[in-house]
Amino acid sequence: MNAFTRSLFTFWSSSIGKKYIVALTGIVLFLFLAGHLVGNLLVFAGRDAFNGYALFLHKAAHGLGVWMARAVLLSCLVAHVAATIALTRQNRSARQQYESKNTLQASKSSRIMMWSGSTILAFVIYHLLQFTVRAGNSYDSYVDPEFLATTGLKRHDAWRMMIEGFSWFPAVFFYLIALTLLCSHLSHGVSSTFQTLGFNSKRSRGLIQTAGKSYAILLWLGFISIPIAIYFFKFGR
Repeated sequence: MNAFTRSLFTFWSSSIGKKYIVALTGIVLFLFLAGHLVGNLLVFAGRDAFNGYALFLHKAAHGLGVWMARAVLLSCLVAHVAATIALTRQNRSARQQYESKNTLQASKSSRIMMWSGSTILAFVIYHLLQFTVRAGNSYDSYVDPEFLATTGLKRHDAWRMMIEGFSWFPAVFFYLIALTLLCSHLSHGVSSTFQTLGFNSKRSRGLIQTAGKSYAILLWLGFISIPIAIYFFKFGR
C-alpha cells in the first residue's frame, strides 16, 4: 500500500473524512439538481425546445460530455450514500457507548438520512433505466416527427418519451414519493453541509436552515409540477 492509498484509507476511516465526502458530494448533487430542473422545465416550452436541449446535451464534447457527467454524478451519489451509511453505523456504535441525548438525536437524524438516501439511489437507478437507458424502448420508438418532417433527419423525441412516461400512474406515484424524500433529504443536508465545512455559526444557523428549506421546496415544486401537469392536467396528451 503506497502513501497515497494509505492517506485515502485514513481519510475514509475517520469520521471527519466521511463527513467531508458527504458534504462535497452533496454540493455537486445540489448544483446538478438545480441545473437538471431548469432543463426539465423546458418540457413546458414544447417539443422543439425540449428535444433541442436534449440533443445539445448528447452532442456536447462529441458525445462524451454527457457520459462524463453521468459517471461523475453516479460516483458522487454512490460515495454520498456509502459515506452516509458508514457514518450511521459509526454513530450507532458510539451511541452504545455514550447514551447521551445529543448522540441519540444525531443517530436518529443519520438513520433517516440513510434510508431516504437509499430510496433516492433506487429512484435514480429507475430514472436512468426509464429515461436514459430507455429500457424496453428502442431509439426508433421515439423519433421527433416535426423535426423529421422539417429536416428529413431523425432526432430523438425526448419530449414524447417524458409525456408517455408520466402518463402511467405508478410511475407518477413513485416519482412524487421519491421527490418528496429527496427534498426532505435536501432540507436537512444543506445545513449539514455548511456545518461540516465550518460555515454554520450560531449567527448564521437560522439563515442557513431557512435557505436550505427554501431551496428544497423550490426544487420540489419545480420537479413535481411536471408529472402532475402531464398526468392530472393532460399536458401534452
